[in-house]
Amino acid sequence: MTKYRESKASPSTKTYNREAIESFTDNIYKAVSVISKRSVQINLDIKKELHEKLDEFATHTDSLEEIFENKEQIEVSRFYERLPKPHAMAIEEWLNEKVYFRHTDESND
Repeated sequence: MTKYRESKASPSTKTYNREAIESFTDNIYKAVSVISKRSVQINLDIKKELHEKLDEFATHTDSLEEIFENKEQIEVSRFYERLPKPHAMAIEEWLNEKVYFRHTDESND
């Protein structure tokens, strides 16, 4: 997860150069497909780590009286809310050639 914390991706919406995005595949649709699959992977990694960290704060009791505000839990949640969105990280990785992809052929003759 440390690589996502160090991401230089834009935290807000940004316009990208279409030619730069499609330059590795010569097809914008293939490029978007690869980027979207990478975005899903990043999102799952972040979500898994967040849930693991929040589980550390979980209390397994049924009493409503024991529910309290935990400042550390709030800070963890805020940190993850401030991270760039997974699609922005995926695009940044794509443009920096950090995404591995391969072409699979339909026919193996």
